[in-house]
Amino acid sequence: MNRIRLAGVTAALLTAGLAQAQDVKLNVLIEAWYTQMLDNNLRLDSAAKPAGGAAYYDGLSAGRFSENTFAIKRTEIYLNGKVSETVAWNVMFDPNNSTSSVGNNVLSDAVITWTPIKGFSVRAGQFKMPTTWEGTIAGSRDLLFYDRNQLNRVLGDTRDRGVNFIYSYGDPNGFQGKVNLAVSNGTTDDGSKGKNNDLNAQKDWTFRFEGGYATDHRFGAYYREGLTNQKNSTMVAATIPATWTVGAPTAAQILDNKDKTTLAGAYYVYDTASWHADAEFATGLLGRRFPTLFTTATAPSRQHLDQKYQGYAVSGGYKMGHHQFLARYDVMNYNSGDDWYTATNPYKTATGDYSPKYTETVLGYNYVFVPSKYTLGKLKVDYIIRSKNFLAPRAGQIGEQGGDSLITSLMIAF
Repeated sequence: MNRIRLAGVTAALLTAGLAQAQDVKLNVLIEAWYTQMLDNNLRLDSAAKPAGGAAYYDGLSAGRFSENTFAIKRTEIYLNGKVSETVAWNVMFDPNNSTSSVGNNVLSDAVITWTPIKGFSVRAGQFKMPTTWEGTIAGSRDLLFYDRNQLNRVLGDTRDRGVNFIYSYGDPNGFQGKVNLAVSNGTTDDGSKGKNNDLNAQKDWTFRFEGGYATDHRFGAYYREGLTNQKNSTMVAATIPATWTVGAPTAAQILDNKDKTTLAGAYYVYDTASWHADAEFATGLLGRRFPTLFTTATAPSRQHLDQKYQGYAVSGGYKMGHHQFLARYDVMNYNSGDDWYTATNPYKTATGDYSPKYTETVLGYNYVFVPSKYTLGKLKVDYIIRSKNFLAPRAGQIGEQGGDSLITSLMIAF
């Protein structure tokens, strides 16, 4: 009986709390995948990496490339509400993600927004820093393809903890603008993907301008800069490999570089009831994404101290009632300057050319359940044609270096 009464009191308190919190809203997104391998690609992970470093191509992670498998891609739960007319909050978590030793991966967003005057707001908490279009502006329910393009899922689709100052202006039926200036921990590229506290005093700075005209056109540009995740008092330089014989840096130069990391890019989006087109370009220093600074001496994770990347993607589609017909060309080059310290090209081996420039051509079809509200759910079928330079053969194996995939995705949101 006491338990029943306690449950009743708890329910009453929760109801009262929700009422006082005003417009509390709950939204859920669920997405399931099936991935079908289309080539005989039972091979090892990419050879395009330094000794001890991570592979550059990200396609083997997160179910984007596998033999054949059913997977749960997303189970996103959104809560948002208001404390007052000027203070709001939102939380998003995904139980499909697991916790780890470096952070709680289940919690994605936890944000408090203060709007003291019209047009100016401050966001504080854990969220995606204002950079790429598809990674930080387009939500999961807005995605037209099986996933974001390479540059967005690698460079923009991660969180950090910090503060973002936003100034918005313009006419909803004409030109609109939004200026973002954010400062954050800079732990985006560690094992927690920004979902933990900082280890050092160094912070990232991010700037983005977002523009638009009416509802059809969106465009913008962004820049982000940061340094190592390591603490000054404990970080050590990578052990310089014996193969680095041409202009190799000293330990002092590696420490002075501090794994400087940058991201600069621009995007344009055109979207109407019948047509969609978008293009995005980004470049910068790899830096701490493939670090040369550690707590204990180890091999560097990239081939050059000032190694640069460059990526771009172009997509388009035609929308007709329940049906969407789509195509995307997507390129990501992790060494756009062809920089290395070895006497010969480290990517070209006896078994193939593993230069870290990867292309994905995606042909897609979507069946939208409610054409007037396409974000409520859709069935996606995507054929992914990859460049063939990201898998190394096993002993005695010959044939294609990489492979294509067919991914079917079922998404609902409410």
